[in-house]
Amino acid sequence: MSKEKVLIAVKTYPTFSKSYDELVCTAGFREDGTFIRIYPIPYRKLDYDQRYKKYEWIALDLEKNTSDFRPESFKPVDIDTITNLEFIDTDKGTWERRKEICLKNVYDDMSLLIEEAKDRNICRSLAVFKPGKILEFIIEDDEKEWKKEEEIRIRRNQLDLFRRNTSFEIVKKLPYKFSYKFRDKNDRESKLMIADWEVGQLFWNCLEKHGSEEKACADVKKQYYDVFAEKDIYFFLGTTKAFHYPSKNPFMIIGVFYPKKDDQLKMF
Repeated sequence: MSKEKVLIAVKTYPTFSKSYDELVCTAGFREDGTFIRIYPIPYRKLDYDQRYKKYEWIALDLEKNTSDFRPESFKPVDIDTITNLEFIDTDKGTWERRKEICLKNVYDDMSLLIEEAKDRNICRSLAVFKPGKILEFIIEDDEKEWKKEEEIRIRRNQLDLFRRNTSFEIVKKLPYKFSYKFRDKNDRESKLMIADWEVGQLFWNCLEKHGSEEKACADVKKQYYDVFAEKDIYFFLGTTKAFHYPSKNPFMIIGVFYPKKDDQLKMF
């Protein structure tokens, strides 16, 4: 067990777990720039003043999650120990302070990254990745609602693992899957799903604005494909425990990091 200081950089869209009910996978960076996964955390059940934002430093007691073979996976000893610290803002539109922490170790070769994930001596399960070229932003239909049995189980369970009241609304199921198709520096092509909370929340915000799923999807695509094309885009990648070894490419996009392009780079 140790007290860790972590800059939160990833919050995935809430999912259901047979063991823990609704969970958000949280990941971030230690002060030395190493990636760490904090799981499980019942984010929406935290007290309001404990609900950390992305790019906010937090401190909490952590221990290795022994039920997870991935070396970056830790779990909170007691979620009541979470202390919110400094929020790293984009001062005057720059991302320099965030980049200093988040971009200390960047991959650009997908084959190398997968090789490290499959190597049981390394077992890389979190990484910052710089795509060579974004080819496409893909939107695909998905199931519209959570499975009934999951809803019933969660509604009946009034106390969860963390002894917090679960009488809150179940998070809405995203009716679409969002993915990027891209090439790495060696022209290897990949298609990875985006599991970031931001893309899900953007969809719901746009749907509320337009009242049309088609228009909401168009706005999401405009942001993630057109607007981000003008940015210096990086992906935060992570694996799931179940598919880490069986899957040919076990990674998904758990966050998008999009600072402005340097003025010098825009000249070329």
